[in-house]
Amino acid sequence: MLLPQKIKTKHHLSRPLYQPQQFPIMLRAVLAVALTVALSSWFTILLRTSTSDTLGLEFDLSESSHSTGRLQILANQTSKSDNHSSSYSNFSNSDALLWIKTEEAPFSHIDHGPYHDCGLFIAEFEIMMQNLKIYVYPDALMNGSRSSPFSPIFLPHPDPFHPRIGNYFSEHMFKVALFQSSLITPYPEEAHLFFLPFSINLLRNDPLVHSEVSISEFVAQYTAKISRNYKFWNASAGSDHFYVLCHSIGREAASMFHDLHNNAIQVSCSSSYFQRYYVAHKDVGLPQVWPRPPDKAVSPPDARHRLVYFAGRVQNSRIRQALVVQWGNDTDMDIFSTSPSFSYEEGFRRSKYCLHIRGYEVNTARISDAIHFGCIPVIISNYYDLPFANVLNWSKFSVIIRHEEIAFLKKRLLSITRLVYLNMYHNLKQVRRHFVWHRKPKGYDAFHMTAYQLWLRRKHKLFY
Repeated sequence: MLLPQKIKTKHHLSRPLYQPQQFPIMLRAVLAVALTVALSSWFTILLRTSTSDTLGLEFDLSESSHSTGRLQILANQTSKSDNHSSSYSNFSNSDALLWIKTEEAPFSHIDHGPYHDCGLFIAEFEIMMQNLKIYVYPDALMNGSRSSPFSPIFLPHPDPFHPRIGNYFSEHMFKVALFQSSLITPYPEEAHLFFLPFSINLLRNDPLVHSEVSISEFVAQYTAKISRNYKFWNASAGSDHFYVLCHSIGREAASMFHDLHNNAIQVSCSSSYFQRYYVAHKDVGLPQVWPRPPDKAVSPPDARHRLVYFAGRVQNSRIRQALVVQWGNDTDMDIFSTSPSFSYEEGFRRSKYCLHIRGYEVNTARISDAIHFGCIPVIISNYYDLPFANVLNWSKFSVIIRHEEIAFLKKRLLSITRLVYLNMYHNLKQVRRHFVWHRKPKGYDAFHMTAYQLWLRRKHKLFY
C-alpha cells in the first residue's frame, strides 16, 4: 500500500490526517490519561476513607447489607466523639454527622447526599469555627441603654418570635444569634469581618424614618460616621463589612453610599441576580424563615397523598396567576389563590411537592416551610440566588422549574420515579437543620451556615 505523500502547507489545519510520525506522541497521551484516571480513583478512595474516619462513620457492609442492596451509614458516637475537643462552645463532633441511615438508596456508591462536597465543607467549617472573629460596631452594644431615639434600630430585637415579625424573622435572628455566639469579638484589630448592625425592618417601622428615601439617607449618614470615626472601614473601603436585611425595600438602602453598595457584603433574603444592588459571589443569600414550633417528626412519604400544594396571593405575580389558570382545577393538585378549607400547615404535611413561586420578590418563606414540613420544594423563581448554594446541591432535594415551563409542571413531577423521590425526601430531612434559627446558635444551623458564607467571602486579614 502506498502512503500519501507529505503535503507542503502553511496552515496546520490543512495537513493530511495520516501522519505516522505522530503515533508515538498519541500513544504517550493515551497512557498519560490512563495513568491520571488510575491515580484519581486511588485518591478518591483514600479521601473517602479519610472523611469517614473524621466524621466517625461506620459503613455496614456485612453480608446482610449486601443481600438487601441497601447502604446503611451508622454513626459512631462513642470513643471518637468523646475524644473530640473543640475551642468553640455548644458544638460537638456528633453535629458533623451529616449523613443519616438511608434504607431506600441502592448500594452503588457513597455520594455526598445533598452536599456538593460534604467532607470539604465540614473541614472548612471547623476551621471557620476555630478562627472567625466578627466585630460589631458599638451602636449595638449599649448594654440596654435606650437614650437615643434610634437605639432600637441597632440593638438586638427583644422578642424576635413575636408574630408580627413574620417575614423579617431571619434579619432579627441573625443579630440575636451573633450576640450569643463564640464568633463575636470586642477587639476590632483581630476581626476578619465588621457588622453594621442597623435593622431595615425597624427603620421601615420607625415614624422618624419610614420612607425608602429616608432609610437610604439614614444608612448613608451612619456609614459615613463609621468611616470617619473608625479606621477599619477606610482600610478596606468597606469590603470586609456587612449588613443584614430581609425587607424588600432593603435593596435600595445602600444606594446613597457608593462604597457600601459596591464593596460591603449584603446579606439579603431578596437575593436576586436581577437586582442591581445585589451582586452574586460578593453578597450572601439569606434563607427567609418564619418562626415555627420546635421540630416534629415529618409525615412519611406514604402519608403524602396529594401531588402538589400551593396557597398564596396572586395579585402581585403574573407567574402565580398563570399557575392558577393552568392547574387550579387539576384534581391531583391543591392550588389555591384564597384560603383553603384546611390549615396552611396541613397542606405541606399531606403533599409530596410544595410550590415556591415568586411574588413581588424572588424569595418567600415557602421554601423553608416546605423543608420544615418535609415537602419537596418546587422552585419557580427565575434569577433566585438560592441560600447556601455553594454548599447545598439543591437538585438533590428540590425541583427547579423556569417560569416558561409551568405548562409542563405536572409532566415534570410525574416523571420523577419513586426511588428518586425517596432519595430527595431523605436528603431534605438532612438539610432541615440548616434552615432553623436558635437564640444561642448550635451545630450547622441557619446562623452558622450564614456565617460560613461570610467566612468564604472574607478578605485577607488586615493588621492595624
